[in-house]
Amino acid sequence: YMINVEDFEKYLNKNGVEFFTGVPDSQLSSFCDYIEDKYGIGDKHIIAVNEGNAVALASGYYLSTGKYPLVYLQNSGLGNIVNPVTSLTHPKVYSIPMIFLVGWRGEPGIKDEPQHIKQGEITLDLLELLDIEYKVITKNTSLEDIKTTFKNDFLPKLENGNSVSFVVSKGAFENFKTEKSNSNSLTREIAIQTVVDNLNNDDMIISTTGKTSRELFEYREEKNQGHGNDFLTVGSMGHSSILALGVAINNPNKKVFCFDGDGAVLMHMGALATIGSKKQHNLYHILFNNSAHESVGGLPTIMDDINIIDVANDCGYNKSFNASNLKELKEILPKFINEEGPVLLNIKTNIKSRKDLGRPTTTPIENKNDFMEKLSK
Repeated sequence: YMINVEDFEKYLNKNGVEFFTGVPDSQLSSFCDYIEDKYGIGDKHIIAVNEGNAVALASGYYLSTGKYPLVYLQNSGLGNIVNPVTSLTHPKVYSIPMIFLVGWRGEPGIKDEPQHIKQGEITLDLLELLDIEYKVITKNTSLEDIKTTFKNDFLPKLENGNSVSFVVSKGAFENFKTEKSNSNSLTREIAIQTVVDNLNNDDMIISTTGKTSRELFEYREEKNQGHGNDFLTVGSMGHSSILALGVAINNPNKKVFCFDGDGAVLMHMGALATIGSKKQHNLYHILFNNSAHESVGGLPTIMDDINIIDVANDCGYNKSFNASNLKELKEILPKFINEEGPVLLNIKTNIKSRKDLGRPTTTPIENKNDFMEKLSK
């Protein structure tokens, strides 16, 4: 069948669902694009910095209106909602109902990346453990099936203070895509290559989830440099910088570079305060900033609404730098690398990536072992 996202949203809307929040997911990109196209970013649609925040925001909406909010997320974000679901919204606490729309990455029997496999295996078990009734939407699910489930199963649950979830398999939604762009001239891939070309063989890199790690991996392949200098944080969005701090503390004679993204920085922004407080001299934090969740479809982040340079400095970073184009980046890099850490480099990039961009061909275990061996030298 494949579900038309406009029809799906209109049905929810008829049942009083008028508020949407969450963290974008590639499996839900058609739905997320439609919501942004219809509502924009405003009081009816807010992209949260992490999934736990989305649940709290949705709770505030319900407390104010008595209406059911919808929270969209990739199943990797279920970990971020466990605390607010079990200690805030659960019927044994405040009984705040909401509808979850969960993209099912790593679904058993469907090929996916290593970081999604375990989460995919336990997705339905986790929802059951959280007392969230679910319906899986596949390519064979019709809109009538959804309406029947919602009317007969979900509405009684919601009215009784329970949350419910649609779990969306790969290819279940019809395509709906909007073009996304910004005015920045520099691609992230060229920015990554430029930074790598300015590093030496002892410098270590911790790269964030998504296309940043993929582009770094491909450049190392192109240059035949091996991958021992790089730890690819293929999952655990938002944790690369604090992981890099752990490496930097325990390898004080090596410079440690974190390749980060704006969505990831915002997701667990308290890490900046920890890094600034620790004053680790050999930590270099690089933000490839396109103000978008580009790896999962390109919906905007709120990074343009804040001054990340001021934030980092106020958190205790020794110095922070901006680069808005390739010329500025080449001029600033030597100064940045020669500063004592912790320092931040905010590189403005556009929302573009190669359609033929590959994925790491080594396994996470191989990556870990190569990285640890390089660190020990």
